[in-house]
Amino acid sequence: MRHATLPGTDLEVSTVCLGTMTFGEQNSEADGHAQLDRARDAGVNFIDTAEMYPVPPNATTQGRTETIVGNWLVRQPRDKLVVATKIAGPGRRDWIRNGRTDVTAATIAEAVDTSLARLRTDYIDLYQIHWPQRNVPSFGVTDFDPAKERAGPSIREQVEGMAAMIDAGKIRYYGLSNETSWGLCEFARVARELGVPPPVTAQQSYSLVSRRADGDMAEVLYRERMSILAYSPLAGGMLTGKYAGGARPAGTRYARFDTIGQRYRKPLVAEAIDAYAALARSRGLTLVELALGYVTSRWFVGATIIGATSLAQLDENLAACAKSLDADTLREITAIQARYPDPAT
Repeated sequence: MRHATLPGTDLEVSTVCLGTMTFGEQNSEADGHAQLDRARDAGVNFIDTAEMYPVPPNATTQGRTETIVGNWLVRQPRDKLVVATKIAGPGRRDWIRNGRTDVTAATIAEAVDTSLARLRTDYIDLYQIHWPQRNVPSFGVTDFDPAKERAGPSIREQVEGMAAMIDAGKIRYYGLSNETSWGLCEFARVARELGVPPPVTAQQSYSLVSRRADGDMAEVLYRERMSILAYSPLAGGMLTGKYAGGARPAGTRYARFDTIGQRYRKPLVAEAIDAYAALARSRGLTLVELALGYVTSRWFVGATIIGATSLAQLDENLAACAKSLDADTLREITAIQARYPDPAT
């Protein structure tokens, strides 16, 4: 397993991060602990979770994933692991904190303390804002709509709230998620103005079919010494091939939860995946190897977040992340991308 230092930090992380959003819904606590054991034994030291998890989120299960991770974490050498979690953004989940979901300094402090208790640890290595406080197009929405503007806490207050948690020793670094290029720049600018730490990562959807990070965001990452934590590198399972031809295998995520992951089920996504599948076959690769090999090859990806519902899936993903793609294969991917630039966005 390859390890590297996340830019702007002293966090030495495995370039594969274990995502845990299935723990507590599709996976039991025993399943989750088995995955954590397997990933640890394979050299993974980076774990990502969120106060909102498991997915699909609801009031009954919210927080269960952090609890499952915490019950495992308390038995591990804490200094050998890098743990990331997230505060939920505004709205959408009004049963979190009884509807107090604006990202204020006070809610950041409360959410950190709650996550620390569930994770059974004294500090969080990387604390992230799950989605922006302000009005932005996200989760497959492409157009900015000024009519959706709303009052709320400023970026300055959020930066100050994160800085206070760092000063208190409760978090080591903070990051953003589902952000825009403007948002990354503004957080960094405000932090410089205040003389406090800036965000160091952006957890974004990134895959062969979801590539918004490739343009101006990549420039921001380079100039601000940040990196992407790539989530959904298999497009919610679409890039495994198991949903080819509109299939919905029993027990899979989209068979059980038909309302989630709509951005990965747009018509051009299926066409693009068919093209990538043909390329994989011509190169003697599986579609999973092609998809994960591509994401791990990108210079701005600090870690690729993989998730699984079985140990067999986890093993396949871990092996695929170690696969290097040759220059000819990468050129063929670029040719397909010219036909399908960003179909899941």
